[in-house]
Amino acid sequence: MTGEHVRVETTVGSADAAASLARPVVEQRLVACAQVVGPIASTYRWEGSVTTDQEWLVVMKTAADRLDDLVAQLRSVHPYDVPEIVATPVVGGNPEYLRWVTEQTR
Repeated sequence: MTGEHVRVETTVGSADAAASLARPVVEQRLVACAQVVGPIASTYRWEGSVTTDQEWLVVMKTAADRLDDLVAQLRSVHPYDVPEIVATPVVGGNPEYLRWVTEQTR
């Protein structure tokens, strides 16, 4: 199952915003699981200034063939002008869990 799954992350500015991203993508079977972590402190450069803000991280696990639809959905509802949406390939793990991820995204 190597290369068949990805872990996708995005950040938003509140716990409510994170929940409003997480639940629909599970309901739509774009991801098997979405976890909200936070608050976290994010330091970044935006519009010429370095700033630090409180954010919430949404971590999602999905089948690689669902990635394009997931990114499109997140971009369409994300509150940020340029949202962080990054995907990392899953190169291994519990085969039963990875099978479950695939089943839940069908």
